[in-house]
Amino acid sequence: MSLNKVMLIGNIGKDPEIRYLDGNAPGGTGTKVATFPLATSERYRDRNGEQRENTEWHNIVAWRGLADTIEKFVRKGTQLYVEGRLRTRSWTDQSGAKRYTTEIVADNIQLLGKRADNPGSQGQGQGGYTSPFQNYSAPAQGQPYPIAPGAQPAAAPAQQGPVDFTSPEGDDLPF
Repeated sequence: MSLNKVMLIGNIGKDPEIRYLDGNAPGGTGTKVATFPLATSERYRDRNGEQRENTEWHNIVAWRGLADTIEKFVRKGTQLYVEGRLRTRSWTDQSGAKRYTTEIVADNIQLLGKRADNPGSQGQGQGGYTSPFQNYSAPAQGQPYPIAPGAQPAAAPAQQGPVDFTSPEGDDLPF
């Protein structure tokens, strides 16, 4: 058994780059791919008690429907949760040297923060921010492919009325 899973929360370093494979222009039938850098930061105190910060940059790659949504809503500075897997690629550059890169292939992305903090937001919802990624995630058990953006979400569980947390009656908590 093996596992290749990455979970990151960070900020976009520059606007996503959108490309179409197979040489097709926007609106064509080529496969869409979005790439962008994501910064994650770690803060700690060194031996002298001074505050230090270490920033790590990650190359994120998103395909097809997820790339469509990224193109519409994600801009430089957007805070994201990214879930995916590591992939290392190699190629030979123009001078004949072998080059390598490691990137995260995104399976699930969620916008974080307030709507006002997201430079790519365009007035979704009232009161709270509705993520355009809420219906696009990794396949659930028994479901071969992710739900496409814009698809109807599963029905919400029925509400059973308000719960009174102050009443000891009917308290079946094990602690």
